[in-house]
Amino acid sequence: MRPGRVAALRVLLEVFRGGGPYGLAQRLGALPRLVLTAARGAYRDWDRRRALAVVAGVLYVVSPVDLVPEALLGVFGLADDALVAAWLAGAVLSEVDHFLDWEKARDRVVQGSVT
Repeated sequence: MRPGRVAALRVLLEVFRGGGPYGLAQRLGALPRLVLTAARGAYRDWDRRRALAVVAGVLYVVSPVDLVPEALLGVFGLADDALVAAWLAGAVLSEVDHFLDWEKARDRVVQGSVT
């Protein structure tokens, strides 16, 4: 079962409190491996819809076009960007946790064939 929005927020809060099985440095270090392993097709547990949502979220945050412009609404205009950024951080970190668990389980399996 894939973690939802509440679970992603929970992971984000765990990171800032220093909890969970993995540290922030370990999670950030695993992010490039996650992308490369998924691109090569070895890591198939990555939900493509969620990956597209993450890409869309990144594009929304860095885009100069904004649904709620800061120039008109001030602090309230920043709130939508902050919410998207918080969701992005939680979603990416929870996916990295899942990937690290997958890596750990994969390392315990001996590859080969039975003759």
